[in-house]
Amino acid sequence: MDSRTTILAQVRGAAVGSLSGAVGIAAHGMAGGGMPPSQSAVVLLLAVCAGVGAVVSSFTVRDRNWPFLLAALASGQLAGHITLSLVGGASHDVTLSPAMLGAHLAAIVASAGVVRGVERACLHVLAAFTRIVLFVFSAPAVEVAGWSPTPIHRATLQPWLLAVATAGTRAPPVTA
Repeated sequence: MDSRTTILAQVRGAAVGSLSGAVGIAAHGMAGGGMPPSQSAVVLLLAVCAGVGAVVSSFTVRDRNWPFLLAALASGQLAGHITLSLVGGASHDVTLSPAMLGAHLAAIVASAGVVRGVERACLHVLAAFTRIVLFVFSAPAVEVAGWSPTPIHRATLQPWLLAVATAGTRAPPVTA
């Protein structure tokens, strides 16, 4: 199993659990007339959504298929809806009206887009982090200086010396 697949599964589970809780509280607030849920209902909703996230993160979906993600989001929202309906008091019942069903379906599609964006961002962050770690902890390049002594003044044969010599440079010195 690839470590990237495991990390993506954990990110997917956290995103599905978090979005299920957020959508559950938002839908409860819209349906209940703005009455916030009780503390015990919120704690139970957090526990249920954490459980949904843990179950979703236990599945490592390699090809990131949409049916699995949509089913996971639908089950998370259903669990959140049922939890807040049963524990949240008499604000609304467990049954889904057509308007609420449409809102949940729209929230599932929007949440799926958010989860895909989070997964993609996670991959980019992991790639950048890997490049940074490899750069920081890599051995520095050893610079070998190929030093060779270079003469500052090179003795060259001057043309005027050739002109004054009678027999060139190989002849014996001229006596005057």
